[in-house]
Amino acid sequence: MEFKQVIIVREDLNLSRGKLAVQVAHASVLGFLKSEKEKREIWIKEGQKKVVLKVKSLEELFEIKNKAEREKLVTAIVEDAGLTEIPPGTITAISIGPDESKRIDKITGSLPLL
Repeated sequence: MEFKQVIIVREDLNLSRGKLAVQVAHASVLGFLKSEKEKREIWIKEGQKKVVLKVKSLEELFEIKNKAEREKLVTAIVEDAGLTEIPPGTITAISIGPDESKRIDKITGSLPLL
């Protein structure tokens, strides 16, 4: 069984590469902390596969999040503190999983890579 975590970021924010990297890191950690211990352990054992995808807007981000939650997948939202490039409270990214790749792919399989 293959596990992975998917991080989805908003491309409409036009974040710098550094800021984007930090948002992806936040999403990964938040998703890991929210997921079940058994799933975390499998994911770690398999090498912690991550895929970073993009959406065009906040609305599209929430559509994906809601679909994932309907399928009982763990999601986490990254809300920026607003100390650098964007206003406080800006939602920049979400994570899905770690969980079975095939379950996540049903939700995110059509999204483009970042």
